[in-house]
Amino acid sequence: MNSAAASTSTGHLYGYARASSLDQDVTIQVEALKAAGCTTIRAEKVSGTSTTGRAELATLLDFLRAGDTLVVTRIDRLSRSIADLQDIVRALKARGVFLRAIEQPVDTGTAAGKAFLDMLGVFAEFETNLRKERQLEGIAQAKAAGVYKGRKATIDVAEVRKLQSEGLGATEIAERLGIGRASVYRVLKGEAA
Repeated sequence: MNSAAASTSTGHLYGYARASSLDQDVTIQVEALKAAGCTTIRAEKVSGTSTTGRAELATLLDFLRAGDTLVVTRIDRLSRSIADLQDIVRALKARGVFLRAIEQPVDTGTAAGKAFLDMLGVFAEFETNLRKERQLEGIAQAKAAGVYKGRKATIDVAEVRKLQSEGLGATEIAERLGIGRASVYRVLKGEAA
């Protein structure tokens, strides 16, 4: 058992597992959380770069009470953004809830665990930023080689022009097609050019 198991919590252990995409599996995380003593585990498949849209995490955070411990396998399962991680940790602390990562020496019930958590958050954000930079570099290289086409257009340009020729304004066109007015203006401006 690692040093993170020495939490000062007196409540229950609640597990949270997350995979970034639908083709990834949370089974290994769930099994590790069960082995760590979690009887209630919430799992979801969603990006960790933001807490937005993470219903299982929100449910768990609402449920935790003073003395409970939120357990994850690694901190990046909870958040890959330092800002979101800090928000989660602050919210947990304000409610008297501890955070533990079973594969890392993170346990907010100890001073060393808190310090390590801060360092991990910085490295997780650094890794995310590096990935974004590499992606942008790859796109720039693909564009230079003439192989990058970008995403497919989602606006039916012909339909926008047809509706305009019928006398509809940009707002009405946008509402009918379920797109933004700015998109309609871009199409019409491109026509004028």
